[in-house]
Amino acid sequence: MLGWSRLTFILLSGIVTCLVAQQVPPWTEDCRKSTYPPSGPTYRGPVPWYTINLDLPPYKRWHELMVVKAPALKVIVNSMKNIVNAFVPSGKIIHLVDQKLPGLLGNFPGPFEEEMKGIAAVTEIPLGVMEWILGKKDAQWVGFIIRSVLENSTSYEETKNILTKTKILAPAYFILGGNQSGEGCVITRDRKQSLDIYELDPKHGRWYVVQTNYDRWKNPFFLDDRRTPAKMCLNQTTQENISFATIYDVLSTKPILNKLTVYTVLIDVTKGQFETYLRDCPDPCIGW
Repeated sequence: MLGWSRLTFILLSGIVTCLVAQQVPPWTEDCRKSTYPPSGPTYRGPVPWYTINLDLPPYKRWHELMVVKAPALKVIVNSMKNIVNAFVPSGKIIHLVDQKLPGLLGNFPGPFEEEMKGIAAVTEIPLGVMEWILGKKDAQWVGFIIRSVLENSTSYEETKNILTKTKILAPAYFILGGNQSGEGCVITRDRKQSLDIYELDPKHGRWYVVQTNYDRWKNPFFLDDRRTPAKMCLNQTTQENISFATIYDVLSTKPILNKLTVYTVLIDVTKGQFETYLRDCPDPCIGW
């Protein structure tokens, strides 16, 4: 993540070569160059765009999108039901999902309850199953906070204050960038408080912040260290040469790009520019 943008940047075998796989070719590579505009085997196309009209009543806001996505969502629901029933053939877990989870929905803030009811109606997926598929309730609350900030906050400092102090039900990383020099940080939260705010500091040479799946003060598991190669590639790029093209190069370099990479997002707040691309990591490529 850079100051002027928000980026939302194995099986183990017993042999030594696999244990160090992420540290040697072909699972790693030199920092890539000239990968932008996106093309080639790592590019699967642009992410589709949909417009959600928040001026509509909450019950109707997601109808148009859900008509398109309902078939795929039903496949996911049926697959998850089959997995659960394979472990608990009695069907009791699915019955609990159908019967008990809808009663929790009334605790959701603002318009979200009506929105979820509308989604369930269009997809013909029971409300309890719909909530189950969307994720645990504590994780959903984090999503509600982010959406509220995106809809209502008017400045970097206001947003940082909200994301730092608002009570949440699940740990989270909030990656925030503004449109002025030095406006960028990663906020590490637990359920009760902000554990850490790691901010840009251009005066002392900290012109970027990298966040992966690990708290910044902890060493990543060596088979899942994307932080080190990301920092190496950014340092080679230098601040003066940062652009969508050079950021895409960094995010296209293995193992930053890996089998779990679904899409890449590039955002420039000052220009109002937003690009997002579906990705692939052809073999040989590390699992994460």
